[in-house]
Amino acid sequence: MTAADAEAQYYQAVEEFFVSRRGDPLFLSNADWLLIRRWRLQGLPLRIVLRGIADALESHAHSWNRERKVGSLRYCEAEVEAARERWERALAIGAEPGVDIGTTLLGVAKLLGAATGLGRKAANVADRASGEVAELAARPGMAREVEEKLRRLEGEILVAIRTGTESEELHAVEAAVDATLARYRAKMPARVFGELRAQSIVRELLAAHGLPRLSLFGI
Repeated sequence: MTAADAEAQYYQAVEEFFVSRRGDPLFLSNADWLLIRRWRLQGLPLRIVLRGIADALESHAHSWNRERKVGSLRYCEAEVEAARERWERALAIGAEPGVDIGTTLLGVAKLLGAATGLGRKAANVADRASGEVAELAARPGMAREVEEKLRRLEGEILVAIRTGTESEELHAVEAAVDATLARYRAKMPARVFGELRAQSIVRELLAAHGLPRLSLFGI
Protein backbone atom coordinates (compact mmCIF):
# COMPACT_ATOMS: atom_id res chain seq x y z
CA MET A 1 0.00 0.00 0.00
CA THR A 2 1.36 3.42 -0.94
CA ALA A 3 1.17 6.41 1.37
CA ALA A 4 -1.51 7.89 -0.90
CA ASP A 5 -3.55 4.69 -0.57
CA ALA A 6 -3.28 4.96 3.21
CA GLU A 7 -4.62 8.51 3.16
CA ALA A 8 -7.50 7.58 0.85
CA GLN A 9 -8.34 4.59 3.04
CA TYR A 10 -9.98 6.89 5.62
CA TYR A 11 -12.51 8.15 3.07
CA GLN A 12 -13.03 4.76 1.48
CA ALA A 13 -13.52 3.01 4.83
CA VAL A 14 -16.24 5.46 5.89
CA GLU A 15 -17.99 5.15 2.53
CA GLU A 16 -17.91 1.34 2.50
CA PHE A 17 -18.94 0.97 6.14
CA PHE A 18 -21.91 3.32 5.78
CA VAL A 19 -23.12 1.72 2.54
CA SER A 20 -22.75 -1.82 3.89
CA ARG A 21 -24.52 -1.06 7.17
CA ARG A 22 -27.28 0.83 5.39
CA GLY A 23 -28.03 -2.27 3.36
CA ASP A 24 -28.57 -0.86 -0.14
CA PRO A 25 -26.11 0.50 -2.70
CA LEU A 26 -25.83 4.25 -2.37
CA PHE A 27 -23.61 6.91 -3.87
CA LEU A 28 -22.46 9.47 -1.34
CA SER A 29 -23.52 13.03 -2.04
CA ASN A 30 -21.15 15.98 -2.17
CA ALA A 31 -22.36 16.97 1.29
CA ASP A 32 -21.50 13.49 2.60
CA TRP A 33 -17.97 13.66 1.19
CA LEU A 34 -17.52 17.11 2.73
CA LEU A 35 -18.62 15.71 6.08
CA ILE A 36 -15.99 12.96 5.87
CA ARG A 37 -13.42 15.62 4.95
CA ARG A 38 -14.37 17.62 8.05
CA TRP A 39 -13.92 14.59 10.31
CA ARG A 40 -10.55 13.92 8.69
CA LEU A 41 -9.35 17.50 9.10
CA GLN A 42 -10.44 17.47 12.73
CA GLY A 43 -8.18 14.48 13.31
CA LEU A 44 -11.07 12.24 14.36
CA PRO A 45 -9.82 8.63 14.36
CA LEU A 46 -11.52 6.33 11.88
CA ARG A 47 -12.69 3.92 14.57
CA ILE A 48 -14.58 6.73 16.34
CA VAL A 49 -16.32 7.77 13.12
CA LEU A 50 -17.33 4.17 12.40
CA ARG A 51 -18.54 3.75 15.97
CA GLY A 52 -20.81 6.79 15.60
CA ILE A 53 -22.16 5.59 12.26
CA ALA A 54 -22.90 2.17 13.72
CA ASP A 55 -24.70 3.72 16.70
CA ALA A 56 -26.81 5.93 14.42
CA LEU A 57 -27.87 3.09 12.14
CA GLU A 58 -28.52 0.74 15.06
CA SER A 59 -30.77 3.36 16.63
CA HIS A 60 -32.59 3.84 13.33
CA ALA A 61 -33.14 0.07 13.01
CA HIS A 62 -35.12 0.12 16.28
CA SER A 63 -37.03 3.34 15.62
CA TRP A 64 -40.60 3.87 14.39
CA ASN A 65 -39.13 5.01 11.05
CA ARG A 66 -37.05 1.87 10.52
CA GLU A 67 -38.89 1.04 7.25
CA ARG A 68 -37.50 4.22 5.70
CA LYS A 69 -33.92 3.95 4.45
CA VAL A 70 -31.32 6.38 5.73
CA GLY A 71 -30.61 8.54 2.71
CA SER A 72 -27.49 10.42 3.74
CA LEU A 73 -24.39 10.07 5.88
CA ARG A 74 -25.44 13.31 7.55
CA TYR A 75 -28.06 11.29 9.41
CA CYS A 76 -25.15 9.88 11.45
CA GLU A 77 -23.52 13.22 12.22
CA ALA A 78 -25.00 13.65 15.73
CA GLU A 79 -24.00 10.13 16.81
CA VAL A 80 -20.47 10.60 15.46
CA GLU A 81 -20.24 13.78 17.54
CA ALA A 82 -21.53 11.87 20.58
CA ALA A 83 -18.91 9.16 19.98
CA ARG A 84 -16.29 11.88 19.74
CA GLU A 85 -17.33 13.37 23.08
CA ARG A 86 -17.20 9.96 24.80
CA TRP A 87 -13.78 9.32 23.28
CA GLU A 88 -12.40 12.68 24.43
CA ARG A 89 -13.71 12.12 27.96
CA ALA A 90 -12.06 8.69 28.02
CA LEU A 91 -8.77 10.19 26.84
CA ALA A 92 -8.94 12.87 29.51
CA ILE A 93 -9.04 10.27 32.30
CA GLY A 94 -6.69 7.80 30.60
CA ALA A 95 -9.44 5.27 29.97
CA GLU A 96 -9.19 4.88 26.18
CA PRO A 97 -8.03 1.29 25.49
CA GLY A 98 -4.76 1.01 23.61
CA VAL A 99 -3.87 4.69 23.87
CA ASP A 100 -1.05 5.76 26.16
CA ILE A 101 -0.17 9.30 25.17
CA GLY A 102 3.26 9.33 26.80
CA THR A 103 4.32 6.04 25.22
CA THR A 104 3.01 7.08 21.82
CA LEU A 105 4.91 10.36 21.99
CA LEU A 106 8.15 8.59 22.88
CA GLY A 107 7.65 6.43 19.77
CA VAL A 108 7.15 9.54 17.63
CA ALA A 109 10.26 11.15 19.12
CA LYS A 110 12.29 8.03 18.30
CA LEU A 111 11.09 8.02 14.68
CA LEU A 112 11.94 11.71 14.30
CA GLY A 113 15.43 11.08 15.61
CA ALA A 114 15.92 8.19 13.19
CA ALA A 115 14.64 9.95 10.04
CA THR A 116 16.77 9.19 6.98
CA GLY A 117 17.83 11.07 3.86
CA LEU A 118 17.06 14.54 5.19
CA GLY A 119 18.98 17.61 4.12
CA ARG A 120 20.85 19.58 6.76
CA LYS A 121 18.01 22.00 7.49
CA ALA A 122 15.34 19.31 7.65
CA ALA A 123 17.57 17.11 9.81
CA ASN A 124 18.04 19.96 12.28
CA VAL A 125 14.29 20.60 12.38
CA ALA A 126 13.59 16.88 12.90
CA ASP A 127 16.17 16.64 15.70
CA ARG A 128 14.66 19.67 17.45
CA ALA A 129 11.16 18.26 17.01
CA SER A 130 12.33 14.93 18.44
CA GLY A 131 13.52 16.71 21.57
CA GLU A 132 10.29 18.67 21.92
CA VAL A 133 8.16 15.56 21.54
CA ALA A 134 10.28 13.66 24.07
CA GLU A 135 9.81 16.51 26.57
CA LEU A 136 6.09 16.55 25.82
CA ALA A 137 5.90 12.82 26.58
CA ALA A 138 6.89 13.53 30.19
CA ARG A 139 3.86 15.83 30.69
CA PRO A 140 1.56 15.40 27.71
CA GLY A 141 -1.58 17.15 28.93
CA MET A 142 -4.84 16.99 26.97
CA ALA A 143 -4.89 14.95 23.77
CA ARG A 144 -6.35 17.77 21.67
CA GLU A 145 -3.55 20.12 22.72
CA VAL A 146 -0.94 17.46 22.01
CA GLU A 147 -2.39 16.90 18.53
CA GLU A 148 -2.15 20.64 17.80
CA LYS A 149 1.52 20.66 18.83
CA LEU A 150 2.23 17.62 16.66
CA ARG A 151 0.56 19.29 13.68
CA ARG A 152 2.70 22.38 14.18
CA LEU A 153 5.89 20.32 14.30
CA GLU A 154 4.83 18.31 11.26
CA GLY A 155 4.26 21.53 9.35
CA GLU A 156 7.74 22.81 10.23
CA ILE A 157 9.33 19.53 9.12
CA LEU A 158 7.42 19.56 5.84
CA VAL A 159 8.52 23.10 5.04
CA ALA A 160 12.13 22.04 5.60
CA ILE A 161 11.72 18.87 3.52
CA ARG A 162 10.15 20.77 0.61
CA THR A 163 12.88 23.41 0.76
CA GLY A 164 15.58 20.75 0.53
CA THR A 165 13.93 18.67 -2.21
CA GLU A 166 14.59 19.22 -5.89
CA SER A 167 11.57 20.34 -7.91
CA GLU A 168 11.87 17.26 -10.13
CA GLU A 169 11.52 15.00 -7.10
CA LEU A 170 8.49 16.93 -5.88
CA HIS A 171 6.87 16.65 -9.31
CA ALA A 172 7.54 12.91 -9.30
CA VAL A 173 5.82 12.54 -5.92
CA GLU A 174 2.84 14.56 -7.14
CA ALA A 175 2.58 12.48 -10.31
CA ALA A 176 2.67 9.23 -8.34
CA VAL A 177 -0.05 10.48 -6.00
CA ASP A 178 -2.21 11.60 -8.94
CA ALA A 179 -1.92 8.14 -10.51
CA THR A 180 -2.86 6.41 -7.26
CA LEU A 181 -5.85 8.66 -6.57
CA ALA A 182 -7.19 8.83 -10.13
CA ARG A 183 -10.13 6.55 -9.29
CA TYR A 184 -11.36 8.97 -6.62
CA ARG A 185 -11.34 12.13 -8.72
CA ALA A 186 -14.69 11.53 -10.45
CA LYS A 187 -16.71 10.65 -7.36
CA MET A 188 -15.47 13.28 -4.92
CA PRO A 189 -16.16 17.03 -4.94
CA ALA A 190 -13.14 19.02 -6.11
CA ARG A 191 -12.54 20.47 -2.64
CA VAL A 192 -12.52 17.03 -1.02
CA PHE A 193 -10.31 15.51 -3.71
CA GLY A 194 -7.93 18.47 -3.44
CA GLU A 195 -7.59 17.93 0.30
CA LEU A 196 -7.07 14.19 -0.17
CA ARG A 197 -4.40 14.88 -2.77
CA ALA A 198 -2.62 17.43 -0.58
CA GLN A 199 -2.62 15.15 2.47
CA SER A 200 -1.45 12.19 0.37
CA ILE A 201 1.52 14.23 -0.86
CA VAL A 202 2.34 15.12 2.73
CA ARG A 203 2.23 11.46 3.71
CA GLU A 204 4.45 10.50 0.76
CA LEU A 205 7.04 13.17 1.57
CA LEU A 206 7.23 12.04 5.19
CA ALA A 207 7.28 8.34 4.31
CA ALA A 208 10.23 8.90 1.98
CA HIS A 209 12.27 9.73 5.11
CA GLY A 210 10.86 6.99 7.35
CA LEU A 211 8.37 9.27 9.05
CA PRO A 212 4.64 8.75 9.70
CA ARG A 213 2.06 11.47 10.05
CA LEU A 214 2.67 13.11 13.42
CA SER A 215 -0.44 12.09 15.34
CA LEU A 216 -1.40 10.21 18.45
CA PHE A 217 -3.95 8.13 16.62
CA GLY A 218 -2.35 6.92 13.40
CA ILE A 219 -4.90 8.66 11.16
